Amino acid sequence: MLPDVQLLKPDFPIELSRVGAIGIRKLVQVSRKGKRPIILISTFDVFVDLPPHLKGVSLSRNFEVIDEVIENLTAEPIENIEELTIKIAENLLEKHEYATKSEVSMVADFIMRKKAPKSDQRTQEVVKIFSDATIVRNGKKMSFVGAEVSGITACPCAQELLRSKTMERLKEIGFSEQESAKILNVVPIASHNQRGRARIKIQVREDFHVSISKLIEIAKSGMSFETFEILKREDELEVVEIAHRNAMFVEDSVRKMAVKILKSYPKAPDDIVVFLRQENEESIHQHNVVAEKIATIGELRDELNSNFLS
Repeated sequence: MLPDVQLLKPDFPIELSRVGAIGIRKLVQVSRKGKRPIILISTFDVFVDLPPHLKGVSLSRNFEVIDEVIENLTAEPIENIEELTIKIAENLLEKHEYATKSEVSMVADFIMRKKAPKSDQRTQEVVKIFSDATIVRNGKKMSFVGAEVSGITACPCAQELLRSKTMERLKEIGFSEQESAKILNVVPIASHNQRGRARIKIQVREDFHVSISKLIEIAKSGMSFETFEILKREDELEVVEIAHRNAMFVEDSVRKMAVKILKSYPKAPDDIVVFLRQENEESIHQHNVVAEKIATIGELRDELNSNFLS
């Protein structure tokens, strides 16, 4: 019989928090009512913990688990991606009897059809969707789903500086303050722009489910406007004008997403955990800027009075 080296004692008896495999690519089908299933090219990362008396884990078991679970669950399209990651995590614990915890992460590119804002030109958008599941052998289970989208943001600070400078110039050439204000209300004020990336991740469980499409909508709402792969001239005008009439700091983006998620899920349990993140790739600086918020739904509700949620 061939020796199972993984079961030997290690040179140094130290427990390892996570051992596993990353970058495992698989095809997943997600069902839709009345439509063909969505096809996702998905990437999985899977881990278990390792006790100090074992030299290693049998990584081949990880691949077997993913293949078995995906084959069983996707013989017919699955209803949601969190179901898949939870099932994989459960099977990992079954296969690794010495482990006390398993973790699974799934990331996929989701291609959405959309239309340009003015011309209705058909185009596509690639959105990242993901699901994470952690299961402890004592029965504790935690699962998250989320999405990451890109968009455009316009800087309010630079815009206000230009507004003030333009007001001075208009007065210098003879316009009154009232006339200058009317002009500035009609003409969008320039600013520097950023390509923004909004990420939202929220806990799901048996008594609380969310829609991926709704999360995508919430993430987009936190930026000055959407971006598009194909734009005609009238579309470019619309995007630029709307974005500059909706200038936002990176901090504004995260706060707006927080309000939007409370409005979208008014009956969500207080202990549901939410992670919000906005990263803006600066155009006139050599750095990016980031804002994040990690909180429970209850904590967000406590921070915002009812006036903001009505």
